Amino acid sequence: MKLSLTTTYISVLILIMVTALLATFAKPSIMVPAIMVASLFKFWLVVFQFMELKKGNIFWKVLIIAFGFLLGLIVVLLL
Repeated sequence: MKLSLTTTYISVLILIMVTALLATFAKPSIMVPAIMVASLFKFWLVVFQFMELKKGNIFWKVLIIAFGFLLGLIVVLLL
């Protein structure tokens, strides 16, 4: 359990650094979709690990995954 929490925490930190680097150095045309993908992965890591949704009902798992895809798609299409 402790290894899983540490791995998730380090993964979130790495994704934060990748997002910062993308925001600084990437072209605007690929920056927004790449940052949204990284943000969605961070969202799912936090939800499933730290909120312990991985032990929850299948309905909530599907709902969170669908919400992430829908929100990401809307933001990318609007920008």
